[in-house]
Amino acid sequence: MNIHEYQGKELFKQYGIPVMDQAVVSRPEDAGPAAVRLGGKVVVKAQVLVGGRGKAGGVKLADGADDAVAKARAILGMDIKGNIVEKVMVTPASDIKREYYVGLTVDRTSKQALLMLSKAGGVDIEDLAKNRPQEILRFGINAADGIDAGGLKDVIGRVFDTPSLAAQADDAIRKLYKLFTEKDCSLVEINPYALIADDKLVALDAKVNFDDNALYRHDDIEKLRNSEEYSEDEIAARKAGLSFVSMDGEIGCIVNGAGLAMATMDIIKLFGGSPANFLDVGGSSNPEKVLNALRIILNNKKVKAILINIFGGITRCDDIARGILMAMEQIDIKLPMVIRLIGTNEEEGRRMLRDAGIVAEETLNAAVKKVVSYR
Repeated sequence: MNIHEYQGKELFKQYGIPVMDQAVVSRPEDAGPAAVRLGGKVVVKAQVLVGGRGKAGGVKLADGADDAVAKARAILGMDIKGNIVEKVMVTPASDIKREYYVGLTVDRTSKQALLMLSKAGGVDIEDLAKNRPQEILRFGINAADGIDAGGLKDVIGRVFDTPSLAAQADDAIRKLYKLFTEKDCSLVEINPYALIADDKLVALDAKVNFDDNALYRHDDIEKLRNSEEYSEDEIAARKAGLSFVSMDGEIGCIVNGAGLAMATMDIIKLFGGSPANFLDVGGSSNPEKVLNALRIILNNKKVKAILINIFGGITRCDDIARGILMAMEQIDIKLPMVIRLIGTNEEEGRRMLRDAGIVAEETLNAAVKKVVSYR
């Protein structure tokens, strides 16, 4: 789960990480009073869940209340990478002396938290990692042992070159790690972590992502969820207990098991098609799940054909067939549908479909070639 910059900064503030004051508005005229309260010269920043806001014109400097209103009016309603700007953050403009990068993420290879530091803040970290990887310092933190104070001091000293800056960075990183672990984050990032007047380091941006699987432990974080992060189909799938991700293709996919779903999408691409979604109905033998899955897929106007690929284990093929027949009784399915059933009760499942005039394929290649031919 992702949250907006202003929400991330509110979390930073709760954990004692220095940030600038801010106001969030959804109407241009409200940016004026906010600018007055914040000192006049401000930055107006689009609040959308994508990067590249500055390059898209979603971050503007404003000199006074009237200018803040004009800049907010220019930004609100913008389309930034498919996201319409519905709110902007107004924050004091800073005289930046230097920009650093600080980030924490999960290193699944070493099974540790990974701290990343760089003197080259303010640029896309992905570009930096690709083109100048030597400028990013990495420091592993074992969850069981906690932060190695000596090792942290050494890596901080290689980035922040005065005792005062190093002390500020050490304090902020420890608080950032506390936030990272207590809230089950998958990524916490400050870019830029800026040096401003009076040799003070502050977080001028905030990017915070959370592990969806741990949200049941954090009602306060769940309340920060933004509906624009998800398509209507993804929201409907979540309510139906389905694992679903929207994509841009034309072949709707219903599969049991995440690994098989990924392999199915790969094979669709191999044979020249493009998947419209990832959808895992899971290991349940509940026919209602198939019905809900078909409803969600049929809501996507880009879909030209549907592939149902079931490898029955816990999931029984006859229950899947029953769900398909239920859907056909309740929904007017005009799109071509290709079904592959194999595994537990496959013969019964195929018989049920055959009696209804539906032929189920036995091999995945045959099913995918057939569904791709309809695109």
